[in-house]
Amino acid sequence: MTNQKTTSKALNISLWIAQAILAIMFIMAGVMKSTQPIEQLGTSLPWVNDVSSGLVRFIGISELLGGIGLLLPALLRIKPMLTPLAALGIFTIMVFAFVHHITKGEYEASGFNVILAAIAFFIAWGRYKEVPVQPKS
Repeated sequence: MTNQKTTSKALNISLWIAQAILAIMFIMAGVMKSTQPIEQLGTSLPWVNDVSSGLVRFIGISELLGGIGLLLPALLRIKPMLTPLAALGIFTIMVFAFVHHITKGEYEASGFNVILAAIAFFIAWGRYKEVPVQPKS
């Protein structure tokens, strides 16, 4: 029983670390994609030049909300089930990004998408099934 409790505590800590890292990354990326001029984004993110500006803004807002959703519901313990849903949303964004990069022949960029998708899936799995955050009573 003690070993299971130790494993659960270690998993919970790992999940919080993964949530914080992914949240910071996606909040920063989301703010950048939803606020910077498209021309400026195009110099650092070449794929921006291949899609509509509306799609870039939609992706940015989705990333921003996903990053917030990874932390806020779990931290405040208000509707914490939103945290694994946010992780699934980020997972979905990364799957689409992976497909986009593969179809454009940008194989070097696709590896990063796979890593981020795996971390998001880990958070979704862990917060939904293994160590869910309990809501406030």
